[in-house]
Amino acid sequence: MTIVSHEATPAGEDSAGAGTPPPSGAGEADTTGAAGAAGATGATGATGTAAPGTQDVTEAVRDVARRAKVASRTLATANRMTKDAALGAVAGALVAAADEIVAANAQDLERGRANGMSDGLLDRLALTPERIVQIATALRDVAALPDPVGEVVRGQTLPNGLRLRQVRVPMGVLGMIYEARPNVTVDAAGLALKSGNAAILRGGSAAASSNAVIVAVMRAALEASGLPADLVQSIDAYGRAGGVALMRARGLVDVLIPRGGADLIQTVVRESLVPVIETGVGNVHVYVDASADVDMAVAIVMNAKTQRVGVCNAAETLLVHEDAAPAFLPAALTALAGAGVVLHGDPAALSFAPDGAVVLPATDEDWATEYLALELGVRVVPSLDEAIEHIRTWSSGHTEAIVTRDIAAADRFVAEVDSAAVMVNASTRFTDGGELGLGAEIGISTQKLHARGPMGLTELTTTKWVVTGDGHIKP
Repeated sequence: MTIVSHEATPAGEDSAGAGTPPPSGAGEADTTGAAGAAGATGATGATGTAAPGTQDVTEAVRDVARRAKVASRTLATANRMTKDAALGAVAGALVAAADEIVAANAQDLERGRANGMSDGLLDRLALTPERIVQIATALRDVAALPDPVGEVVRGQTLPNGLRLRQVRVPMGVLGMIYEARPNVTVDAAGLALKSGNAAILRGGSAAASSNAVIVAVMRAALEASGLPADLVQSIDAYGRAGGVALMRARGLVDVLIPRGGADLIQTVVRESLVPVIETGVGNVHVYVDASADVDMAVAIVMNAKTQRVGVCNAAETLLVHEDAAPAFLPAALTALAGAGVVLHGDPAALSFAPDGAVVLPATDEDWATEYLALELGVRVVPSLDEAIEHIRTWSSGHTEAIVTRDIAAADRFVAEVDSAAVMVNASTRFTDGGELGLGAEIGISTQKLHARGPMGLTELTTTKWVVTGDGHIKP
């Protein structure tokens, strides 16, 4: 093995590298950063007062929100057939416009490379005809899902004869602030439409060319389907000040979802006056227990780390029980090194690294980092208790996995690990709305209020109480 210093090989150009918990990995960040997508830096101060010259932008964004509010009322009364037909039309229009979308995406990729964007983030940004077909298929999958609007959550008849129903209804107007992910433009719009909501999108400068074409295609398809084009709108043209105006549009925008790096998410959480559903970065762990099947464990770790590195459900730290290490680590580290993974390990883990592997002595910064690259933290632990404690200290609460043949160990891991998703003998890459049968996702929530984990249609609704009487009055 080859040991190099941290100075010689950085921990990842897109990693925030927080040295103390909670971690602040790079999440889905692009080169625009939080300011570019959320629009906080340089546009407003801590008090939220707009800087000179932003009044016109603020009013323009509020006008967008007003039109979205009006359009959402039309959609709220649309039946499932109408919504599903519109989603099918949007899917078909995107495939038909694939050449135009790919050409616009090439401009974004060229800018990204010029700005030093990492390979993992470039992969997230990239669109191909095949990926556009996949995006369209995901839209059709959403159309095929049951409509949550109108679902009766619970109901009863009171002793006094009042009949109660709690039913699902749309949120209304959904705002979305995100980075370098043109597929999110379609996912967010599609999930919003199916759940009865209008969508206002702020996608950041890294994907500006792609998003402009995608939004135009979706709006035209909606109009051709008899629905208002204003159900999907972008405010990318208004830049940073537009992002701030969206965060300030309380009363016009009903909920705001940030999706990206830790800086973006925390900026929106701190600065927004609109209610926020907080998504989180993915400092994801795989723990290989003492009883793990070696072949299964190697396959899971390789898939979790290398199948696609620039995503939030990719593994960033591998924990290995000391009893499993002699049989598991030589095979696992050889496979990881062969795939080009740089290993950040403790002394016990690195002692098993093969010749030629690039390894770094791990520090607390490594345990806190979401690499989004072919890099992995590796630690040997003496017990399940120590593995759980490591996860409690460093996890971002996204996804953790255990590989084990011990049912008691699996049950303890599931009960004691407090993350939005916990996998038993499965790759962390399954924490995804499409993989979990939601059709698509608008983000993965790591908070505990309203929604947690991949957020699909149900998570984009709220409820109202319908009370039916027969001339009832309160005594």
